[in-house]
Amino acid sequence: MGIETDGFAGSSGPRHSGGRTPLYTAEQRKRRDASGWTLVQGILAPLQFLVFLVSLALVLRFLATGEGHLAATVSVVVKTLVLYTIMVTGCLWEKDVYGVYLFAPAFYWEDVFSMAVLALHTAYLVALATGWIDARGQMLLALAAYATYVVNATQFILKLRAARLDAARDAMPSTGAAT
Repeated sequence: MGIETDGFAGSSGPRHSGGRTPLYTAEQRKRRDASGWTLVQGILAPLQFLVFLVSLALVLRFLATGEGHLAATVSVVVKTLVLYTIMVTGCLWEKDVYGVYLFAPAFYWEDVFSMAVLALHTAYLVALATGWIDARGQMLLALAAYATYVVNATQFILKLRAARLDAARDAMPSTGAAT
């Protein structure tokens, strides 16, 4: 399977002006709107961001002052559990909409980067459980995981914006030449 130059791996189908393939076909949009996982993702995404902000503050506080290690640790574990939840439900959503659990062409690069996010969050849990790095190193690892999360969240926000632009463009009456 090759990667096309429009930014969507393996995408095909009608293109909007500007050469970009729409995020959803009409059928995929119907499946997206009918899927219960769409609502779940719509709830979990802002929840995860809120958990991230609180945890980020706690981690930075610990790194700056050395205080609040337990609170920072608990917050990173909670953030990681929310991440796992959104990833599993996101896979179920992707299956409902695109027929595959991961790496649907429209979300290929977001899914690839999500693997890095998961790997770093999981590495944090491993470090916490095994003690192979000290508390400061664990918090620095959490920050690295959070940096990848921010990049990945930005990817998804841009996709959401693209989907809204597609929907707005599709809702506009076509301007054909009068006969």
